[in-house]
Amino acid sequence: MGIELHNELIEKNHNLWKRKPLLHTVYMELYRVMSGQLSAAPGKTVELGSGMGSIHEIIPGCIRTDLFPYPWIDQIENAYRLSFADRSLSNLLMTDVFHHLRYPGTALEEFQRVLAPGGRVIIMEPGMGLLGRLVYGVFHVEPIAWEEEIAWSAPEGWHGDDPDYYAAQGNAARIFTQKGFADRLSGWKIIEVKQISALAYAASGGYSGPQLYPTVLYPLIKWIEKPLQFLPALFATRLMVVLEKKA
Repeated sequence: MGIELHNELIEKNHNLWKRKPLLHTVYMELYRVMSGQLSAAPGKTVELGSGMGSIHEIIPGCIRTDLFPYPWIDQIENAYRLSFADRSLSNLLMTDVFHHLRYPGTALEEFQRVLAPGGRVIIMEPGMGLLGRLVYGVFHVEPIAWEEEIAWSAPEGWHGDDPDYYAAQGNAARIFTQKGFADRLSGWKIIEVKQISALAYAASGGYSGPQLYPTVLYPLIKWIEKPLQFLPALFATRLMVVLEKKA
């Protein structure tokens, strides 16, 4: 599928964002969690795939980027061919972007290039607990692709100038919670791999499902989800990964 599908989905999501206040609430909470992992290394903080561009509410100085020139982003960027100089960034953040990278190993090499030593990649992705697999497998349009082969590196001669549309929601969980890819992450210090039982997010319906509780009950749902953190195999619906570039 062509990358234009990404543009169509963002436009659709932007309209929903304006009509569904709970989306703003749950995504701000994800950003707050991610902001607690920021590196103090020298350089800029950049978000890849900025979606609605709302990260400024939590991280004001963050550079917002996407593949298309939406009015709410700061600049266009391609994850495989970033415009930033070598060792010029302190942090790269991405929410629901990693599972769109057809060649994650190739993208991670590019992240290594632009990050300063001690700089971090902070990834927020679908979590694949039992509840997560149900939510993303049944109510989301993108595939989990749990059994599909992951093409780690791009083929020879591929330059990333014209990326296509790709989605495999289970890729981050497969790469960072299973042992099969550990040897391919040798250039990184793994700071955190945290499965999060984000019930409030899952029950919000996100961009593709029905909202299952009124926005006013958000504090109650957050209270209910606290004990669920102890059972990630059952209730994880979010996965946060923090990688640090080795000095």
